[in-house]
Amino acid sequence: MRDRLREAMNSARKAQDKGLTLVLGTVLADIENHAIALKRELTDDDVVDVLRKAIKRRRESVEAYEKGGRTELAAQERAEAAALDAWLPAQVGEDELRDAVRAVIAAGAANLGAVMGKVVSQFKGRADGSVINRLAREELGAKT
Repeated sequence: MRDRLREAMNSARKAQDKGLTLVLGTVLADIENHAIALKRELTDDDVVDVLRKAIKRRRESVEAYEKGGRTELAAQERAEAAALDAWLPAQVGEDELRDAVRAVIAAGAANLGAVMGKVVSQFKGRADGSVINRLAREELGAKT
């Protein structure tokens, strides 16, 4: 996956797409730093984790810029997040996540931590933790 990102950055550079070149270059630097920190070659799952963190940072920036009235910067961050989102594996739908949450609760998980631990590990890299958290809270609340 890292090689595909590098190829995409080189293509963006040749096409003189400065925005995409910058965002891909930044993410590739984050990936290299993560590999150095872990002291091993990264798997595709590790690269996906780095991408998710980069997207999360950009979404948080969008919120901060919108609160500060900086709509042009918010739009730029939103576009960068969307460009990186395209590199993530296909996301699992809410219905499938809700079914998994219900199954974990039916199997005996009674608190949010237990539900989150089992469901997040089951859908690692294919579902947003905040969505799983929201669904788990809804299902645990409906159970009581």
